Amino acid sequence: MARGVFVTGTGTEVGKTVVAAVLSHTLAAEGKRVHVFKPCVTGLSDYADADGLADHELLRVASGSKQTDEEVAPYRYDPPASPHLAAALAGEEIDPQRLRDVAAAAAAGAEDLVCEGVGGLLVPLTRDYLVRDLAVDLGYPLVVVSSPGLGTINHTLLTVEAARAAGLEVAAIVLTPWPDQPSEIERDNRETIARLSGVEVKVLAEIDVGSVDSWPQMSF
Repeated sequence: MARGVFVTGTGTEVGKTVVAAVLSHTLAAEGKRVHVFKPCVTGLSDYADADGLADHELLRVASGSKQTDEEVAPYRYDPPASPHLAAALAGEEIDPQRLRDVAAAAAAGAEDLVCEGVGGLLVPLTRDYLVRDLAVDLGYPLVVVSSPGLGTINHTLLTVEAARAAGLEVAAIVLTPWPDQPSEIERDNRETIARLSGVEVKVLAEIDVGSVDSWPQMSF
């Protein structure tokens, strides 16, 4: 079974996919056979309009994986909505067992598996099965992604607390995008989160998503 990590965040649009992609690319650059997994992608219509890569596509490129869309993200929907609602709008329901099976198949074919959640830990995949439930079922340590600015202490510590309440290990926290010249607030946020959580807090500057070779290395 592959080693694995589950990348989650304090909410949506906090940089989870970027961190998961950088981690995947780092492992691949080390010569590891890396697979990626994301239970559900929503907002595909937004990506099409922007002519950019959807989350599962960026993860696949970053890892160098030959996985199909289905093997990376078994559920993919156009509306930018919570997974349970996006599935309902498509006339279906996400099957937790299918998620576990796809993740297990991805892990079986790799040395390292990088999983990325959807939104935050308490986002519902179905009416009563949360992203946190999937993380527990998979059993991998968490990397929590958060923004560096005002408000992040509360959001990040709440996420760590929610993870630990379910018995999940939090391996690291990443603040991103970390500025070249962080403010006193941002520097204090990093120190305070590390002190109160007891977790290593890393930082990641803004990256050029289209220039993979310029990405920094990041490992946990």
